[in-house]
Amino acid sequence: MVLVDSSAWIEGLRRKGRIEVKLALEGLLDEDKTLLCDPVRLEILGGARRNERRRLGQCLAVIPFRRCSAEDWENAIALAWRLRDHGVTVPWLDVLIAAIALQDRIPVYAVDRHFPEIAEHTGLRLYEPGYGGSYNP
Repeated sequence: MVLVDSSAWIEGLRRKGRIEVKLALEGLLDEDKTLLCDPVRLEILGGARRNERRRLGQCLAVIPFRRCSAEDWENAIALAWRLRDHGVTVPWLDVLIAAIALQDRIPVYAVDRHFPEIAEHTGLRLYEPGYGGSYNP
């Protein structure tokens, strides 16, 4: 499984989004490797246009879903402290998403700069699309 961040979803769903992101998402979806979690769902649906909300919600409803637990929130706090001690400040929801991925030992597919920053200071694995997909060490 790959936890897909909202940055990849949003880029992939844009009419003029980057083709490599669209293809990566299509591949993950075709292989049933995509995982959705509460903060990503919030970021996607919270920013959806009124006329797209229902359809988008229905599409996301068929993707395997991981609910946040109390332990996830505690892990996110500890991760935020660890990152701040290294001088890294990232959005709180990205910290929570990374904490979930670290807890479940699964990679994250994101197209923003925050997850590589998190990965530099943790054991977070990042999904890199390509033939068969790959993961950073």
